[in-house]
Amino acid sequence: MSRLTMLTPDRMNEKQLELYGQLTRNENPDVTLTHPDGSLVGPFNLMVHEPRLGGALQRLGGIILYRGSLSARAREIAILCVAAHQQSAFERSAHEAIGRSAGLTGAEMAAIADRAPLSLPDPVEACVLRVSRALLEQGDLDDAAYTDAVSVLGEAGLIELSTVIGYYSLVALQLRLFRVPG
Repeated sequence: MSRLTMLTPDRMNEKQLELYGQLTRNENPDVTLTHPDGSLVGPFNLMVHEPRLGGALQRLGGIILYRGSLSARAREIAILCVAAHQQSAFERSAHEAIGRSAGLTGAEMAAIADRAPLSLPDPVEACVLRVSRALLEQGDLDDAAYTDAVSVLGEAGLIELSTVIGYYSLVALQLRLFRVPG
């Protein structure tokens, strides 16, 4: 049971309704954003409660999902690593659906969820997996891992990857704090 009130459109103020409209306008077919009563699922209900911050978070999330340079598979590998590390049922469920659309197999997603060894033939995806796990488990990369990551992803790619991990870690923290169901 969520600790946070589920806001339906009839209970939202003008700013909340504006953000609600932005959130629901371009709904991803792989993820359901609303409950039958019109309230938002997962982190989106959190965002609408505080539209100033929620709007900024949604804009960053949109850049990550739709305008990033990482492939959809690589991005979803990183997000699923966060979901596994943070034990975030909502993130895992939502991003396994997106991951399937991006071409991740059930076996690949299960290995990520279990934090099991996973051999990925694509060097970028393998690097994303290594870096994501290291940043989540140790909070840093040693010099050799950093050099390897930059050689594969480039500096801008590593900045993007660390932003993906940080953003979804923040979302997982909020989901846990407010006991948002998966």
